[in-house]
Amino acid sequence: MEALAVATGHLTPKLLKKELEKIKIPPDKILITHPKPQYLKTIMSEIKKLGIPNIRILKDSEFLGLLGPSGSGKSTILKCIYRTYIPTHGSIWYDSISYGKINLAFADEHTVLNVRHKEIGYVSQFLKVIPRISAIDIVAEPLLSKNGLSKQEGRKRACELLERLRIPSNLFDAYPCTFSGGEEKWINIARAIIWRPRFLLLDEPVASLDKKSMDTVILLFKELQSQGSSIVGIFHDVKLMERIADRIFEIDGGATPPISY
Repeated sequence: MEALAVATGHLTPKLLKKELEKIKIPPDKILITHPKPQYLKTIMSEIKKLGIPNIRILKDSEFLGLLGPSGSGKSTILKCIYRTYIPTHGSIWYDSISYGKINLAFADEHTVLNVRHKEIGYVSQFLKVIPRISAIDIVAEPLLSKNGLSKQEGRKRACELLERLRIPSNLFDAYPCTFSGGEEKWINIARAIIWRPRFLLLDEPVASLDKKSMDTVILLFKELQSQGSSIVGIFHDVKLMERIADRIFEIDGGATPPISY
């Protein structure tokens, strides 16, 4: 998969121009994330001069939806950004708080793991956890390991979030392997958002949830945005995506509509 994400927090328009001139991948596969406001107009000017109209820019606290048919590469793009897949071409530039501008496509494993741990959240299609850990401890764990909270405070906040998600209190200390598919989805989402990651990747987070549950999830994602998180998410439900996404990036085998703001 040839996917490029460029984070321009430390990337000036001059350096961006050099990077764009070097790449050899389709322009519709390019995503620029977190540009500094003072650079945005100049960056757009440079892009237009190079005649590349389909580059996408992800701004701070923005929700970008990925839309496309099955097999078009939506999940692959997320996995390339998260580095569970390694791209064959191009670069994935990310403006990290800890390291500055880094190329996630070829960064060493220690750097990638550290960035994931401190900045990037990921909701996969399926919950993957150690079987003999209770739901409340699974949800609370990121608060302990990433945010430095005590176990008591972490469990308290996890309890509050699980209550918002309408998980029955008698299931808090149960093992998720005994849960229904919908309940597992809730645990998966709760664990990903509770620590307020700077950048969140969503791979079909609400598949199979009922309308009331979807409304709750949308509210939680909007709250996360209001706290400064940027989100890239995959949804097959076009109407739902239009409700939640600020902009939509359509993947249909290469052709995408022109960028708009």
